[in-house]
Amino acid sequence: MNHKQDHRYISSLKDGRSVWLNGEKVKDITIHPEFSGTLSTISHLLGTLDSKEQDVIGYISPRTNEFVHKAFFIPRSLDDLISRRKAFDVWSRKTYGVMSRLSDYANSLITGYFIDRDYFDRFDSSFSKKITAYYENARDERRVVTTGILDPQIDRSKPNHELEDKDALLRIVCETDEGVIVRGAKMIATAAPYAHDVIIMPHQKLSADKTEYANLFIVSLNSPGLQIVCRESFSSQNRKKHPLSAQFDEMDAVLIFDDVLVPWERVFIKGSIEGVFEAQQHQQLNSLAHHQTVVRLLAKLEFVAGVATAIAQSIGADHYLHVQEKLGELYTQIESIDALLISAELQGSLNEKSVYLPDRIPLQTARNLGTRYYPRAIEILKQIGAGGFIQLPSTAIEESNSLSPLLHKYYKGAKVDAPTKTALFQIGWDLIGSSLGSRHDLYERLYTGDPIRTFALQYDTYDKEPLKHRLQVFWEILLGKEKANEKNHSISSAAQ
Repeated sequence: MNHKQDHRYISSLKDGRSVWLNGEKVKDITIHPEFSGTLSTISHLLGTLDSKEQDVIGYISPRTNEFVHKAFFIPRSLDDLISRRKAFDVWSRKTYGVMSRLSDYANSLITGYFIDRDYFDRFDSSFSKKITAYYENARDERRVVTTGILDPQIDRSKPNHELEDKDALLRIVCETDEGVIVRGAKMIATAAPYAHDVIIMPHQKLSADKTEYANLFIVSLNSPGLQIVCRESFSSQNRKKHPLSAQFDEMDAVLIFDDVLVPWERVFIKGSIEGVFEAQQHQQLNSLAHHQTVVRLLAKLEFVAGVATAIAQSIGADHYLHVQEKLGELYTQIESIDALLISAELQGSLNEKSVYLPDRIPLQTARNLGTRYYPRAIEILKQIGAGGFIQLPSTAIEESNSLSPLLHKYYKGAKVDAPTKTALFQIGWDLIGSSLGSRHDLYERLYTGDPIRTFALQYDTYDKEPLKHRLQVFWEILLGKEKANEKNHSISSAAQ
């Protein structure tokens, strides 16, 4: 990336947050080597709002007259929706679809809540006022927002709210004049170490007596008492050997709330079982946010297909029918998701608030397919590169000193030289064999939720009446023919 960085973003992270990595509290995340590559990437992305691409990425804020991201832009027409897609597409392509929790996703969730704010006033009379203020501030301050929805995996044999330790789940323990004090934990908060805020709500519907857990917050990640516990870093300091891991490791974290104050202006729903369930359903069916996820999925599938194609061609394997069949499958994935994306946009419609929303069903279909497409794409990449992935030298060809002439001879490909071929396989290995690659395989399978539940949700929300009507028409035609045949048979018998 050659855009200038947004240094305001980097400075904003020097805010006293408690980030834990390898058993130690990180003193300053902005200079820690395990975060430097990712922070540089995000800073450059935010910098596009002040670059020649700002008209594609952003629009002018009505309050500040500065460019802000189009994730906050409310589409009023198909052209507006496509304008949003172009903004998502630029960031997705700059990160090859590998950074799945850039703030354009969560900010689209916020925009969705802002659009439907009147609906949520029934659960909290001040919801509209609070979400409007937050929407405008997050937009104009270019806040990086993420989500923390899931509960810790402690005892999966029983509902989470029936665990013996009631502090395991995030709950309100007391109220003060300033706000509520919360205790508990949330996972998996991807990007939490370097985001500004996190959206917090229950993942499952709660029973009627569990109101202390039934809350929707947006919490500042530098809040006193909030511990951000990181998984092992998958970042690499060697960009040449690990080009993806060096730039795009979206750190995942567990958030431990050790009596954290959430100010009243950040408490959007409190103690409403129905309210937080509706908020959670809204998050699951938010077509503006899902529009962004499908744009990113498409960019990622295109990248994997491009790597697989280049590797196959580099070793001459693309001449084999079975390799062509596998590459054809990857291209079919791309065209299917692209078609669903276009369908969602063209079949979109204006809602009662004159907001042009993409059709939810094609987006839901694309997201469900993505949970199966991506693992299959990675499997195909493994099959095409095969043993070539584990013959990579531990040192770059150019840095191998006396061995360099031999490596140039034996590591070359059918159509490319040794440095080019090894560089291609290094990218492929980062996708299939590195810690980052394994994490992405797991992520794409599960990030939309339990696949069983997401496919069941598609069944539950799908309009099945046209399908049943077609069967009914067939059935009526069939019965009509049978009755006609019976009548003709009776006439024929009488004539005889």
